[in-house]
Amino acid sequence: MKKNFLSVINVFLLAGIVSMSMVSCKAKEKALNSNDLGEVELIIPCSGPDYQSNSKVLRYSALGESMDQMTAKKKAMSEARAGLAASLSTLVKGVTDNYVKSGNFNNAEELMTRYEGLTREVIDQSINGSTVICEKATVTKSRTYKYYVCLELGSNDIFEQINKKATSNEMLKVDYNYEKFKKTFEEEMSKLGK
Repeated sequence: MKKNFLSVINVFLLAGIVSMSMVSCKAKEKALNSNDLGEVELIIPCSGPDYQSNSKVLRYSALGESMDQMTAKKKAMSEARAGLAASLSTLVKGVTDNYVKSGNFNNAEELMTRYEGLTREVIDQSINGSTVICEKATVTKSRTYKYYVCLELGSNDIFEQINKKATSNEMLKVDYNYEKFKKTFEEEMSKLGK
């Protein structure tokens, strides 16, 4: 009985091996591509290399979706502004951190606190001055609207906002070195898009 049971198991194992080798032979005959798997390449408006930040501009692309066309646009614009603000905050924080660390300031901690306040003011003013460089609206078969947008801030505009705020603050003005700060700013901007 035990011998018959082992024979049946061996037959099943042999059948499995044969069927697996037949499948693998067929797979070698025809290589699958993404279309065979049901994949379709997406072309997303207002995105890609032309819409990425670089040393001259800070950019952010976003998508808003809604059953209402205007709501889709508002969502996209809100998301793009929030993303641009976050990117700008990171940039300005990097610039001020590197600027303060590279200087020999006796009051570095207090200076950093003041620059953090400056960052918030610069972000609020700069975002209001952002430019829409791309906007596209689409509608799906299910009548859902999609709105694609890309916002941009020029590096010169960002720097001028920071410079204006830094020179108008009495505490910052004492330790502020325009050329050194500009060099630090340009170094941080050059890191974008790499």
